[in-house]
Amino acid sequence: MGSAFIFKAIHPDQELCKQATFAAEQEVRRVEELISSWKTTSQTSDINQHAGIKAVKVDLELFSLIKRAIKISQLTDGAFDLTFASADRIWRFDGSMTHLPDSQTVRASVANIDFQAIQLNDSDTSVFLPLKGMKIGFGGIGKGYAANRAKSVMQAMGIKNGLVNAGGDLICWGKEEQGGDWHIGIADPLNKKAMLAWLVINDLAVVTSGDYERYTLIEDQKYAHIINPHTGYPVQGVSSVSIFCPDTELADGLATAIFVLGPIKGIGLLDQLIGIEGLVVDQEGKLFSSKGLNLHYYQESSPANKPIKKIGRSHEK
Repeated sequence: MGSAFIFKAIHPDQELCKQATFAAEQEVRRVEELISSWKTTSQTSDINQHAGIKAVKVDLELFSLIKRAIKISQLTDGAFDLTFASADRIWRFDGSMTHLPDSQTVRASVANIDFQAIQLNDSDTSVFLPLKGMKIGFGGIGKGYAANRAKSVMQAMGIKNGLVNAGGDLICWGKEEQGGDWHIGIADPLNKKAMLAWLVINDLAVVTSGDYERYTLIEDQKYAHIINPHTGYPVQGVSSVSIFCPDTELADGLATAIFVLGPIKGIGLLDQLIGIEGLVVDQEGKLFSSKGLNLHYYQESSPANKPIKKIGRSHEK
């Protein structure tokens, strides 16, 4: 999936730990074969190859994943969109871009993005993309789903304490090695070498989307890799979004969506959801948090060691 996966099993039986982590790795590889749009043999690629031609029957597992992704799209008014894979690749975040694409090109790049156009048939679990050139892709929730599956496999083998880190999409359960709850740090998007905050969790997923890993600079303006599916332009004004909830797949999708929605609309949405919390850091270093979030904040942040600014209902310890 283009990311490093880390599996951690805690159990007195070391042989069982080895077997469980190996089984988790195999499960992630199985999921990749199912959902990857890069592999021409996957069912996802089959759906995309037949866009505008015919419906494709798929496994119930993939059908259900698509259904759940559409629900996230509906919940976020399309800020997360499974059909974002249809977008033309006009943005490059490898340092090679020297100027912005023209507005007409940007508008045309997102013409085939529309999750509402996906046609699902429950009777035979078939999927039809009605527009030629339309595609679906699981870049926004695929790692989260794979992390969920790896966790389930390890638990089924008797691993009551463990952790899966899917390229930064993290879920842990039970206790860590010393028997306490897990301590998880949240990176400072303004200073990658520093931690902004930390929290103590048990049986929870933590997913962060940020603008500090993949971006391009054009005329001293930063453009991050998260693109608004409605406009075709990279999202501006947000540095990172962290989502905390029991499900890695859901946290994965919401992290992208809240990044697109921005701090005000994003936190407003999270405050309506039960059991889901979030933290948004804007590009000025201001923090916006959902009403139930209980983080332990470090006293200072950013390369200049300026005190962090907490906006909204953040809870300092």
